[in-house]
Amino acid sequence: MQALIATIDAINRTIGRVVSWSILVIVLMQFAVVILRYVFGSGSVWVQETITYVYATSFMATAGYALLRDGQVRVDIFYREASKRTKAIVDILGTLVFLWPVTGLLIWVASPYVARSFAILEGSRETSGLPFVYLLKAEILLFAGLLALQGLSLVLRSTRELAGRPADEPIA
Repeated sequence: MQALIATIDAINRTIGRVVSWSILVIVLMQFAVVILRYVFGSGSVWVQETITYVYATSFMATAGYALLRDGQVRVDIFYREASKRTKAIVDILGTLVFLWPVTGLLIWVASPYVARSFAILEGSRETSGLPFVYLLKAEILLFAGLLALQGLSLVLRSTRELAGRPADEPIA
């Protein structure tokens, strides 16, 4: 169980750290667009759409990382001061009642949507836009999958906590 927790956490940690650099890319690209437009009087739909793609990727691919780092939005009036055991129970119930049903619904509803997009290799509606809209739509499944996977890690970690074995304690 510890190996599975470590593997899931490593996947989301690696993705989160790598993709977090995309924010710098967005800033630099947006700066270039402004300079090109207002200094040189030139613009590019391709560059504008690339910024949108990079932003979408940075958000969608790092949702599991945010859950790993406990960075999600939560009303934690009681959670913050709760014992580790109570937090573990809340985390398990939250995952079972909210996280997995929502991610499951996203996967179920988005799968045909993404499949249709891949079937036609959907591209931009703009003439000079990017031809990769199907990849952008596939990130919906990536988002839900990584979030559900990190939920599994959270449930396993919380189960170990309830059993009296903290998740960072190695298995004998």
